[in-house]
Amino acid sequence: MKLATIGYERETQPAVIQRLKDAGVELLIDVRAVASSRRAGFSKTLLSASLNEAGIGYVHLRQLGTPKAGREFARKGRIAEMHEIFEAHMAEPGAQLELAKATEIVRGGKKVALLCYEADAAGCHRTILAKRICETLGCGIENL
Repeated sequence: MKLATIGYERETQPAVIQRLKDAGVELLIDVRAVASSRRAGFSKTLLSASLNEAGIGYVHLRQLGTPKAGREFARKGRIAEMHEIFEAHMAEPGAQLELAKATEIVRGGKKVALLCYEADAAGCHRTILAKRICETLGCGIENL
C-alpha cells in the first residue's frame, strides 16, 4: 500500500484530477488549513464537487493544515521554520485527532492522496503527515 501526496501549485484542476485518476486515487484528503484558493477550481466546494464527478472522494481535515505563521515562512522559502511551527501544531489535541482520522482512512484500504498547495513535496508539511501515517501503517509514499 502507498499513500500518495500531490500539490497543485503549478497545475490546473483538470490536470490534478487526471493525475489522481491515473494513479488510482480513490479518496483525496485536503490538508490545507484554509481550503480556499486563488487558483481556479481549488476552493473546497468546487474541488469536492469536481472530484466527486470524477469518482474520487473528498475529505477536508483542517487541523492537519499549517498554521498561518508556518505558511508565511513557507512562502519565504524558510522551510525549517515552517517545519518547527507545524511540528508544534501537531502536538495539539485537534491535530492529533485528525491525524488519527487520516491514519484510519488510509488503513481502510482505499488509495488515498494528501493534497496541499506546494508543488515540491519536500517543502510541504504534507510530507511530514505522510511520513507519520506511513510509520504507523508501514506503507510507502508516492509523490504525484
